[in-house]
Amino acid sequence: MEEVIRFDQQLLLTLNGSDSAWLDQVMLYITKTGTWIPLILVLLYILLKNRPWREVLLFIVCLALVIFVADRVSSGFAKPFFHRFRPSHEPALEGLVDLVNDRRGGLYGFFSSHAANTFGALTFISLYFRRSPITWTLLCWACLSSYSRIYLGLHYPGDILCGALFGTLTGFCIYVLMLWYSARWLEPLRPEWPVAPTIVGYKSNPEGIKHSDALLFAVSFLFTLAAIVLLALL
Repeated sequence: MEEVIRFDQQLLLTLNGSDSAWLDQVMLYITKTGTWIPLILVLLYILLKNRPWREVLLFIVCLALVIFVADRVSSGFAKPFFHRFRPSHEPALEGLVDLVNDRRGGLYGFFSSHAANTFGALTFISLYFRRSPITWTLLCWACLSSYSRIYLGLHYPGDILCGALFGTLTGFCIYVLMLWYSARWLEPLRPEWPVAPTIVGYKSNPEGIKHSDALLFAVSFLFTLAAIVLLALL
């Protein structure tokens, strides 16, 4: 375990920070949840345009449940249970970790709530929409958001990896729960989809989201990134 911890620390020091004040600002924007509100609004527009309101409501409730479970288990249980210092609070790394604006976060960091939340949302939304532009866009978003935590010195790569794995599992389980609830109490969301879906679903989506709407989501992500870059330059 000591070898794993040392490797995790060395990998952090390799990936953490830079000499660029501009990139520091970019990462500060990326790590903020509020930055991505336009993307959330576009997602809601696509849902309301293509799906019945009851299904949209069920989707929103289940997505909120994904984030709630991922966040509560990571922040409410794992961090106080494992008591692993964040890199920004680790005495052995004092002066070695590049911090932006002396931003340190809470005392403990294992495992990452950001990674759990973003990868949970990625998994749940991707399984629901079944459109590759949406999946790849969300994957880029989750990876960028998670990397920003390493860049800012707030999490080790190990914190991110474990958070991502837990979030992925949470997103999948709650998606299966949503299908079960839909089949039991509402009309099935996708009668042709198995309860344990596979990536093959991308090629057969007759009642799902239009490809043009999936592309709209991807373009919205690119515009948000462009806005981040411009704001960081100001």
